[in-house]
Amino acid sequence: MLDRGALERAVAAHGVVARVVILEARGSVPRGAGTEMLVWADGQFGTIGGGRLEFDAADAAREALKARRDIARLYPLGPALGQCCGGSVRVLTEVFDAERLKTLPDTGIWARPLPGVTDGTPPTTEGLRSGWFVEMLAPAKTPLWVWGAGHVGRAVVQTMAPLPDFAITWVDTAADRFPETVPDGIDTLIAAEPERLAVHASTNAMHLILTYSHEIDLSLCHALLTRGFGFCGLIGSATKWARFQKRLVTLGHQQDQISRITCPIGDPTLGKHPQAIAVGVAAALLNSPNDQITSGDGTQWARHS
Repeated sequence: MLDRGALERAVAAHGVVARVVILEARGSVPRGAGTEMLVWADGQFGTIGGGRLEFDAADAAREALKARRDIARLYPLGPALGQCCGGSVRVLTEVFDAERLKTLPDTGIWARPLPGVTDGTPPTTEGLRSGWFVEMLAPAKTPLWVWGAGHVGRAVVQTMAPLPDFAITWVDTAADRFPETVPDGIDTLIAAEPERLAVHASTNAMHLILTYSHEIDLSLCHALLTRGFGFCGLIGSATKWARFQKRLVTLGHQQDQISRITCPIGDPTLGKHPQAIAVGVAAALLNSPNDQITSGDGTQWARHS
């Protein structure tokens, strides 16, 4: 199944990305059909098995990036690559940019002919079928950026991490601010000036600002208002938010845009314990009807996409 979230993040970061996926595997091979990796001009993410196969496939992917064309190739692992595995893999490399991402269906079956195939009827079952490759697409996860790895940030991430609907990026200013063990699937980023990362978030991303510093919080509000967002929640009191609004106006933001930031967050009836705040935030993000988020003061704010 295509990891749509990883592909979208890679395209956002690098512009043009090659997705390399194993179409079929026969005999003894490192990884099976459906295994994928992403390759760009000066890096990659994931693995299709390592060794000479991965090296050659990544090299071919960069050639595909230069030519802006998809390729399909058969790799006999023993004779061609000198690997101890005696099997073979057929690999598809597809080049993606922002425009091509828009052509993907939101969910369901994604069928496309392999390079060079010009006819045939699209199959409806997954796998390699008569020159067509068919995959099931899961809905894209909602990008959620958690700014701050203090007590509340940790509670929020622990609460949200098991949920299948969110792709979480967790940011703080130093490595030792994160716990020794971070939940699987969480992307952690370290930045001395976290606000400089705002440009890397998609404009429909959701954000929870929970840092240890009011100045960092304000800088993040300023950066995200400039960048654009789907939802932004800020931890704090009504007094803190009143001060922030005045300063954000001074920084050039309009009040109607400033008012899209939700502060305070969570459900005040649950208390101020970090886990209670996390539960209130998670419930608001999951259960709000009609894409509405309710802040701690009872005000509803729309998720903008």
